[in-house]
Parts: sequence; structure tokens; C-alpha cells
Amino acid sequence: MSTHPSPLWLTRPGARTWRCAPAPAGVRAFHAALPDYASTPLTELPSLAAELVVGRVLVKDESHRLGLPAFKALGAFWAVHRALAERGPGPLTLVTATDGNHGRAVARAARLAGQDAHVFVPRGVPARAVAAVAAEGARVSEVTGPYDEAVRRAAEAADRPGAILVQDTAWPGYEEIPGWIVEGYATLCAEIDEQLAGVGLDLVCVPVGVGSLAQAVVTHYRSRPSGQAPALLAVEPETAACVLASLTAGTPLSVPTGDTVMAGLNCGTPSSLAWPYLYGGLDAAVAVPDAASLRAADDLAGLGVSSGPCGAASLAGLRALLAGAGAEERRRALGLGPDSVIVLLSTEGAPAC
Repeated sequence: MSTHPSPLWLTRPGARTWRCAPAPAGVRAFHAALPDYASTPLTELPSLAAELVVGRVLVKDESHRLGLPAFKALGAFWAVHRALAERGPGPLTLVTATDGNHGRAVARAARLAGQDAHVFVPRGVPARAVAAVAAEGARVSEVTGPYDEAVRRAAEAADRPGAILVQDTAWPGYEEIPGWIVEGYATLCAEIDEQLAGVGLDLVCVPVGVGSLAQAVVTHYRSRPSGQAPALLAVEPETAACVLASLTAGTPLSVPTGDTVMAGLNCGTPSSLAWPYLYGGLDAAVAVPDAASLRAADDLAGLGVSSGPCGAASLAGLRALLAGAGAEERRRALGLGPDSVIVLLSTEGAPAC
């Protein structure tokens, strides 16, 4: 493992040779059968490729997914489907904690299934995001503490008859449902394969909170032959870089979090389920400031891609990777050159005003 002069950047040279089993079959077929399903766009942005001196930059635009403004619906809908099938008929309250989009997706899935939802929201989540969760018919409880406290409160509320926790982070003893959520995200990666139509891929940039989406991305790309494996970059806010800190230490850590415009990434502890995949399969991690994410969101908007600060973090991270002092060393570390093909995951649309 090697580190660069900036303390907010880390590379892991052996990650591309790490291997794992693929995601289970059947997830894509489930999503494809839903009324609102369609592949989200993979939009090429030549001006970004020119700016960053690479061959192609493409953005997976998750601003419209199953009727919601973020990728989270893929995991929530699949996990709720699995959970309800396991529980059988009867009323159930689906409980979760959220920084916004996951809770809204769970609430939507509950409403479509004729069930109740109870969503815990930590401090710092914009009022419009809280209102969007409530608009899905969920009961919303606002928590004065950070995300980790909201998760604890949700787990307590779900520990009663007629309730079940549908959380997108895992800890020892609670991993089945988070695993289903990760499985749901596999559809996003399968779509990218189809949209690239055999074009070689060199780097995928993933915004990271607790690491569940990154786990799905690692699973997808590290379950194929090594010659077909792109480099994988995790991007976090400077104020909540739990994955970067954990990779640096070689063990999962909890870090204190501060306020950030990247509310959906404001998580202090990696998912226990995701951690082995992150440690095994991520090539690099970088933490970015709010200003860089806001600039990236504005730039993407100017190029016709609706992206909130969390989704635009992938572009902010790529810029941190490919520009400034030490950029040539970072390019070499990840095998990037002037013909490289890069995919940015923009995980959410711009917030409604």
C-alpha cells in the first residue's frame, strides 16, 4: 500500500487482482419487470475528457430511477421484495435511517406494497429531503445526532413485533437485508456493460457513504477475469472519510463526521458487509471538499447532466486524481493514459428547489 503527499489520497496496488463471487442472477429480471423500469443514461462528455486528458469520460446518470431521483431505489425495491416474501402476508412496518434518498426509496417501496414505513433522519439533512420522505407516506423521526445515531435509533424501533429494519449498512448480526440491498445495485453495473457494448473500461469512480454501492461495484468488476477489470476509485467528503481512514489503517474505523453538502455520503462507519470488498477490491480512495463537489455539480449541469453534490462527488474525485501536484504519479498508479475510458457514477439528481 502506498500513500501520496496529500493525506486525503491513497492507492492500493494489488486490488485489481482480488477476486470474489458474482452477484446472484435474477435481480435484473426483477427490476426489468417493474412498471417504471428503464436503463438510466450513460452520457459521454467529451469536454471533460479533453480537460482531464483521457480518451473518454462517461457519466451514469441516476437522476431518474424507477420514478425516484437516485439509484437507491434499485436496492430498496429488491430488498423489500425479498423481505416481504420471507415474512409472508400481514401488516409490517419497514424501518430505516437515511440521509435522504434511501429512506425515500424504502418509503416508496412500502407504499407500493401496502405497508407502513418509519424513517429516522439525522441532523444536517435538508428540509426538502425530509419532506420528500414524508410525502411518500412515511412517519419521519428527526434525530439530533449524526447518521450513525439515526441508524441506532432505527434499529431500536425495528426491534418489536410487526417491524423490520431495511437498512443499507450492515454490522455483525445484521447482514442479510443489507446484502439484498447491495444485490439490487448490480442492475446499474449490468446496464453499464450493455451500454459500453464491449468497449474497454479503465476506471470507475464511485461516491461512497457506508460503502454499499461500492461493494456492488467491486463485486461486479472483481468477479470477472483480471484482464477485464478496471481500476475502482472511492470518493468521500473530507468531513466523513471513513473508508479512506479504514483503508489507511487496514481495519474498519468509525470517524467523527461534520456538516457537508454531500449529505448522503455523511457516514462515519463503513458497512461490515461491505468492508471486505472495499479492502480487497478498491484501487484508490480520495476525500474531496464541499467546494469541489459543488463545482462539479454546476459543471455537470452545464453539460446537461442533473447531479446533486453526492453524485457529482465522483467528478470531484476524478479531478483530484488527475490534476495538481503528483497527478502523473497517480495516473501511473492506476494505469491511466490519454486513451483511457472512465465512467463516473452520478448517484442522484440535483435537488429540487
